[in-house]
Order: sequence, then structure tokens, then C-alpha cells
Amino acid sequence: MWSYEKKLQYPVKIKNPNPALAKVIISQLGGPDGELGAATRYLQQRYSMPYAQVKGMLTDIGTEELAHIEMVSAILYQLTRNLTPQQIQESGFDTYFIDHTTGVYPQAASGVPFSAATLQVTGDTLTDLYEDLAAEQKARLTYDNILRLVDDPDVRDPIKFLRAREIVHFQRFGDALRITQENLISSATRRTPSSPPPVSPEARGGTPWVVPHPPPAAPNRRPLPEPPRRAPEPAPPDATSPPAVAPTRHIPIRQVPSAAADLLLFHLPREGGTFLCERIMK
Repeated sequence: MWSYEKKLQYPVKIKNPNPALAKVIISQLGGPDGELGAATRYLQQRYSMPYAQVKGMLTDIGTEELAHIEMVSAILYQLTRNLTPQQIQESGFDTYFIDHTTGVYPQAASGVPFSAATLQVTGDTLTDLYEDLAAEQKARLTYDNILRLVDDPDVRDPIKFLRAREIVHFQRFGDALRITQENLISSATRRTPSSPPPVSPEARGGTPWVVPHPPPAAPNRRPLPEPPRRAPEPAPPDATSPPAVAPTRHIPIRQVPSAAADLLLFHLPREGGTFLCERIMK
């Protein structure tokens, strides 16, 4: 059963008729960014919304837009009631009057009748929500333009209320977009398959895996120094042999003092793993 409270969401009490203002305010009834299009858009988009919380937001906002249709229609009715033929002609309301007298007909300020071609229902969650965000901003802009032209406080008061509600709706659709993105990310994470285990070559009919073992670590030991090599004994002097020459003494490089002043001539690059040098004796 439909529950309906038979009163406006915000009171509309306009004392002075003004058909010229009605000509511009009517755009928020049946214009491209008006309340009729907004209610139709949101209430039809909710059927394809996959998330209950977002669907509830569209239902709440869509039904509130129906209340805004009532408010705008009440403004138009009070601005055009009890008009004289002179008021109709002087205000430029005559073209509308010819077709609709003072009935409240949904059209834009330019005179174009309401059309569902100004709205979209794609069935895609993100696409529809981004359109809803843009629609609320365009409706807010239209109310801004109306307020620039209206100086009657009885008219400005409900218009400012309607403008404030467009901002609230924009914020609510921002929440709906965040909820949708969180659900999409969570759903994508659950559907992402884990990495399959590696298939051994035996299972594929190939050569078995050979896992090379690392070479054993060398022991952390310092090599022992080699003992000094003894020079060969000189041959006994012979009468026919040349004069004896002092033998050359070979010593390991590790035994050479670092501050030795003697001249060291390296003439053997490596012998038994030890560098040798020749010490010139003076």
C-alpha cells in the first residue's frame, strides 16, 4: 500500500503572481535537467543496481524528486494564478497560454516539451552513477541561474531549498559510487585465481628436475707460512774452477720486512705458491 503524506516537502507561499518568472522556473519541471527527468532516471536505474544499499539510495532520491516535482508545480501554479489578459501579454506568457492556458505543462524554458531523450538508463552501475552525479550538478546550476533572475523572497526561499537538496543528492551519489567501487574491488579479489603449483617435468614426460647443490663453503682458516728454503751447499773449490761467488739467498716474501732498505728484485713470479725475491747483499 502506498504511503503518502499530503503536504509539500517545503512550504510554497507566493503572494504576488509573476508569469515572467514562471517562464524560466518551468525548466526545472520539464527541462533537460529538471525534476521530472531526475525522478524518472533514478527510479528506473534502481532495477539494475546489483547492490541493495545503492538501490535503496536511488529509491530514496527518486521518490524525493517526485516531491520536488510537486514543489516546482506549486510554484508555477501560484505564479500564474488569476492573471489578466494584460499581464499575460506584457510578460510574454501569451505563447504558453495559447497552448496550455495556465495549466502546469512539463517543458523547458525554451518551450521544448519534456523528453526522456535527456536521460539515460544503461544498466551499467558505474555509468549510471556518474550520470547521476552530473545530473545533480546540472540541476544545481539551473537553480543558481534562476536565483540570479529572481528577487521575490517568496520565490527565492523554496528555490534555495531545492538547490540545497541537489547538493545533498550529489553527496549521496558520491557515497553510492564509493560503495560500488568497494564491492567491485572485493568481488574482483575473490575471483582472482591463485598461482597454480609448478608441474614437474616427470608429469610432463620430460627429464626430472636436477636441483644443483651449492658447493661447500671453504673453511675460514689462515694458511700456514712455508718454512724458509735452504740454499744448496757450495761445491768445494777446485783448482780449475773460477773464483767462488757468494751464493744468492732466496727467502719468502712474507719474511721480508716491510721497511727494508735493501733493493728487492722480483724475478720469479710464483714458485710453490710463494713469491720469492732476491736480496742483494752489500
